[in-house]
Amino acid sequence: MSGDHGTTPTPHQLPETESSGEHLPAAAMAAFPVSVPRIKLGSQGLEVSAQGLGCMGMSAFYGPPKPEPDMINLIHHAVAAGVTLLDTADIYGPHTNEILLGKALQGGVREKVELATKFGISFADGKREVRGDPAYVRAACEGSLKRLGVDCIDLYYQHRIDKRVPIEVTVSELSPIYFVCLVSVTSVVCGVGIPMKVGNIGELKKLVEEGKIKYIGLSEASASTIRRAHAVHPITAVQLEWSLWTRDAEADIIPTCRELGIGIVAYSPLGRGFFSSGAKLVDTLSEQDFRKVNLNYYLSSTDWLW
Repeated sequence: MSGDHGTTPTPHQLPETESSGEHLPAAAMAAFPVSVPRIKLGSQGLEVSAQGLGCMGMSAFYGPPKPEPDMINLIHHAVAAGVTLLDTADIYGPHTNEILLGKALQGGVREKVELATKFGISFADGKREVRGDPAYVRAACEGSLKRLGVDCIDLYYQHRIDKRVPIEVTVSELSPIYFVCLVSVTSVVCGVGIPMKVGNIGELKKLVEEGKIKYIGLSEASASTIRRAHAVHPITAVQLEWSLWTRDAEADIIPTCRELGIGIVAYSPLGRGFFSSGAKLVDTLSEQDFRKVNLNYYLSSTDWLW
């Protein structure tokens, strides 16, 4: 994650929100005492551990859910070692990962961590839908607060961008008359004076004002979307996949974040476990593990090797 404006992060400054499926062997952990530095994430005042713990794989996507007591112990071990940026999302499970994390936060743990979760991917009646409309944003936040058992979320990400809703509507307030510019790959369509409904007021900004979230983040957003969102309310962090074989963001998104003083949270920096386990990892994955397809996709293209 990038720190202050204009700084180039050194390797130890890069955040890692690895899932539970990507970690060093226990013997290696014991041989090298962990000392995790703390850094500023973005330029809005949020301070976190330089390495984060992505909790997704504990409950979803990386094979069947792991035993709850083991995962709670893992979270507590990470926090004790200084890894205090904990990352989840309402879609993980769905919902079960937030419930798990909520249990792990009990007993005074909440006060020791920076809690990040996400909204924006709805899964109902077997259908996956990306949503960013104000009513959904509020309902999603209220649901996450309840499942996590907290009064406030430190960093609240929009998990995916709803292209049907202007990012300004999701993030902050717009006047009844505003300027619209919808950009696609092949064309640009602009208009002036499009009336908005009074209810289309950015819920994320309102949730900050109400004290239900502290900082706003975006996940997998384009450089132009990041600029537009940041122009109406400060964006603290952008989360994206960034590793030796996922480097597209270096062209536009990373420079944009550094220019604007927005922190970068890199998920799967170890290539979803490949760079720590090697090609043999694919053969060990269960059919329930989405990496079975994901990693085969990467391995079918050797461009990244060179």
